[in-house]
Order: sequence, then C-alpha cells, then structure tokens
Amino acid sequence: MNGAAADTLFDVRGLTKVYRGAGGDVHALRGVDLQVRRGEVIVLLGPSGSGKSSLLNILGGLDRATAGQVVFEGQDLAKANEKALTAYRRRFVGFIFQFFNLTPSLTARENVELVTHIALDPMPADEALALVGLGARMDHFPSQLSGGEQQRVAVARALAKRPAILFCDEPTGSLDSETGTQVLDAIIHVASEVKATTMIVTHNVGIADIADRVIRFSDGRVHTLIENTTKKAPKELTW
Repeated sequence: MNGAAADTLFDVRGLTKVYRGAGGDVHALRGVDLQVRRGEVIVLLGPSGSGKSSLLNILGGLDRATAGQVVFEGQDLAKANEKALTAYRRRFVGFIFQFFNLTPSLTARENVELVTHIALDPMPADEALALVGLGARMDHFPSQLSGGEQQRVAVARALAKRPAILFCDEPTGSLDSETGTQVLDAIIHVASEVKATTMIVTHNVGIADIADRVIRFSDGRVHTLIENTTKKAPKELTW
C-alpha cells in the first residue's frame, strides 16, 4: 500500500442519495467524490438541503447510499449488511448532533457511561468529562446544566468511545454564538486528544480557521474544496 492510500480513511466515489416520496424524488447527493485523510479536521459548509448531513449520515453508517462507493479500511459500506454497519458504528464512529439527546434521569457521568458499555476500548467516563471541563459537575443531571454544558456532556459521550472518526452535525445549532464557539473549541481539542478524524457541519464560518480543509456544498455536490494552508492551532481551553 502506498503512502497516499495508507493515509486515506474514506474513499468516496460517485456517492448518490435519492429520497423517494409521494411528492417526487429529492436528490440529496449527486455523484460526490471525496477522500478523507486520517487525523484531519474537515468543516462542511453550505445552505440547508445542500447534502452535508446526508453525507455525514452515510459515512457514519446511519443511512444508505442510493449509488456509489464508500470505502472505509478496505470495506465498501455501501454494500455492507446491517450487522456489519452496526459493528462499524460501534467500533469506529462517534456522533454529536444539534440536540444533546441526553437521558434526563441520568447524571452526566451516567450518560457518558452508556456508551462505554458497548465500546471496545472505552475511556473512563470521569476522564472524558474532565477533558471537556466538567470534572466538577459529572454528578449533575441535565436539568442542572446549561445548554453549553449539556452539549459538552454529549461531546464527552462521543469521545469516550475513542472513535476513529467523529461526525458533528450542527453541534452548536441550539446554542448562542459565544457558547457555540466554546463547544467547537472543545470538540477540536478533545478530538485531537484521541486522534479522531473529525468532520463538522456548521454555519460557524470562524471554525474554518482551525480546519485542515473546508468543503462547500451546493445542490448535492461539492462546490469548492479548499486546503487550509494557514491552519491555526486550537485554543487552549479554560473553563
């Protein structure tokens, strides 16, 4: 295997997604070609409905492509059965969504522990919460935490799996600008701690400064792909 191939985590070819409905077909992805390198941070920008979330859901094994290839570690996820996709999600994937999806009757620590029971090599919940600055609040319930703190619990939960790749779909969409920036900084910081390749769908253009590449989507296609030659280091976190 040559160096370029060894460095590639995903090799996406002709990726197409069509949603069938009574009102007609919706073409979410139209023949997307993309390679994702190990350890990089990719920011996905574009208007609603441009295909960003559809791409993340297919790469993350939550949805299936209509056509095309999604090769991960030599396996074409587009051809994988449900058992193989479940194993892939469990072993390799971490997800952070716009809504926190925390269990209200469980503490922050217990919410993180939910994923450690299914991961192969989990990070202790206490350690994951300390990484996002919640070491002193791990025994609080979601109702006792601010929105930003709840999203940081969700970040800790995703990172506790030590995922190979972290998918973040509008992780700051329900937060104010300042809190959202803090959460994005936390995601980048802790993802680097576990060496997770990170893909972030966001409307926060400022985060592009610390991305390796910025991909703009339009009408289900990659409109532009920009290598960031002046990438900035993530901010030091102070909670």
